[in-house]
Parts: sequence; structure tokens; C-alpha cells
Amino acid sequence: MRLLGLLALGHMVIDINQGSLSALLPFLKSSLALSYTATGVIVLMANTTSSLIQPLFGYFADKTARRWLLPLSVGLSALGLGLTGLAPSYEAVLALVMITGFGVAAYHPEGYRTATAVAGEKKATGVSVFSTGGNIGIAVGPPLITALITTFGMPGTLGMLIPGLLVGGVLTAVLPMLSAPPAPRSQSAVERPRTMVGAMSLLILVIAFRSWTQLGFTTYVPFYYIEVLKGDPRMVGTLLAVFLGAGVAGTLVAGPIADRIGVRRYLVSVFLLVTPIAASFLFVTGALALVVLGALGFVLVSTFTVSVVLGQAYMPRNPGMASGMIVGFAIGAGGLGVTALGWIADRWGLMSALWISALMPLAGFGAALFLPEPRAR
Repeated sequence: MRLLGLLALGHMVIDINQGSLSALLPFLKSSLALSYTATGVIVLMANTTSSLIQPLFGYFADKTARRWLLPLSVGLSALGLGLTGLAPSYEAVLALVMITGFGVAAYHPEGYRTATAVAGEKKATGVSVFSTGGNIGIAVGPPLITALITTFGMPGTLGMLIPGLLVGGVLTAVLPMLSAPPAPRSQSAVERPRTMVGAMSLLILVIAFRSWTQLGFTTYVPFYYIEVLKGDPRMVGTLLAVFLGAGVAGTLVAGPIADRIGVRRYLVSVFLLVTPIAASFLFVTGALALVVLGALGFVLVSTFTVSVVLGQAYMPRNPGMASGMIVGFAIGAGGLGVTALGWIADRWGLMSALWISALMPLAGFGAALFLPEPRAR
């Protein structure tokens, strides 16, 4: 539990930096006079960098522990985001979000692999506890970066260096404990069933559809609030905090339920709920919009932890690589979707992009119906 708590703390800081980017985009768009497409490319660059190399980090995590990456990755993600507000050009912004992305990519596979190992039989519950640290970070990031920028201007992003340096220092201090040699592999671990390649490929497609919706809403709901509803820009962080903060609660609730009814059944059932809630958000205003946005975050974000556990069940011999593929390739595909949505928003309007985001989970539900049950261990 002590190790899990430390991993969750680092996960929180990593995802504070990752989650802050969505709230930072309207300010970058204004200060650098960017189009929606160019704004979407920032998200694409961040997600591609943090995603495509995660399976590689996962592969090495399965071979041997590299715990020194934990404090290094926390500091690297904070450095990239902290300097973004001082970037003199669009190209410099892209380079800095790439640095943040490398930090994110280095942290997740080892964290998820270790969390699964210490969770025993209740893997969904254990991974949901670890994931809660990240979800809290994603929820805290938007209001934090908004408060810093509205108070200090674009240089306020430097404030994001503080939690990164503090937690990176804590992880460095406890590195000897984290680097204790692993227990010998048991015979049951050696006899784990082989990878279900087709099932894993289909699961990545399902999570890519899910990521289109989550990244689509986190990227374009701030613009919808400011440009369509004519809201106060200072409320952007609050909107995203409601959406992602409700996901924290959803993650904690999802773990025990998935352990009880099965991770595949939970994933399929929840996908069916997402589109009606997402579509209803586009018809409501005022306080009711916050309620519906929170409900969407509660349901949608809860599927992420469950998908990681299911992916590890499909690849029981390579849990680190499985988590890297789910967190990496699948979310990277979501970044491609956000870029496409930016192109659509430039040509057919912001509402077109949001409607596509709202309807995308229907495709995810259709694909999830064909997911097989994992082989018995």
C-alpha cells in the first residue's frame, strides 16, 4: 500500500501536467493567433509523444525494473508544461509539449504493472486506486493552470514546476525502497496463457473510440463555453474540473463493480450509456450543463481503468506492455481524432466536432460487443 500510494502520488503530478493542456489551449490560441486545426495539432503532438513510445517503455518494464525513470519522468513532464507559457512561437510550444509527453510516456507502464502486481486477485480495484491519483491530477490541472494564467499571465505556467520538483524529490528520496529486487516468479506465472492478439487489437480500437470522445470534449468544450455560450473564460478550468473530477469518483466505483460482474461486461454496458449523456449536454445550459457534464465524466472516465485490466488479461505474460499499449496507442489514436475534429470545426463549425464526439461511443459499443472473455489463468 505504501508503494501504491507513492505511485499514485507521482501519477497525480504527471496527470496534473497532462490534464492542464486542455485548459491552456484557449490562452495559447489567443496569444499565438492559432486556428482550430493548429490547436488540435498541439493535442496531437502531446498525445502522440506520450502514447506511441509507451509500449516500448512497457516492454522494458516487463524485462527489468527501471524505477529511476519515475522521478525523472515527473520532473520532465513538469519542465515541459511549465515553460510552455514562455514559448515565443508555435514551434516552441510543440517542442515543449513533446517534452511533457516523453515524461508521461515513461511513467505509466511501470506504474500500472506494479499496481496490478500488488493488487492480488482484486486487480480492477487495485488499478482503480492507482488510477485515481492520475484522475485527480487531470481534474486538478485545468483549474490550477487557469488560476495561474488569469493571475500572472502566460508566465504563470512556471508555477507548474513546483509540484513536479517536490514530488520528483520525494520519489528520488524513496528510490532505494522502490528499487528492491522483485520476488521470484512462481510456476503459475510461468504457465500464464498466451497473448490474445485479436482481442487486444479490438480492445485498442474500442478505447480509441472512447478517447475520441473524452479528448474531443476536454479540448472543445472550453471553446464551446466561451464562443457559443459566451461564458467567462475564468470558468474554463471549473468546467473541466467537473468533467474530470467526476471521473475520479467513477474510477473508484468502477473497480469493485468490474471485479464483481467482470471487466468485459462492465465495459460493454457503460459504452451504451455514454452517447445519450454526451448528446444531452449539447441541449442544456446553466447549472444543468454542469450536472450533465459531470455525469458524462463519471461514466466515460470510469472505463479507462477497466480497459487497462482487460488488456493485461489479454496479455498476461506482458502486463507492462499491455498497459503501455492501452494508455499509449489507443490514446494516441484519440489524439489523431482531435486533430480531425479541429479540421471539421474550422470548416463546418464547432458544434459539428462536438456532435461527432458525442456519437463516437456508439461505434465503441458496437466493437466492444465482439470482445471475448479473457482466457482463464
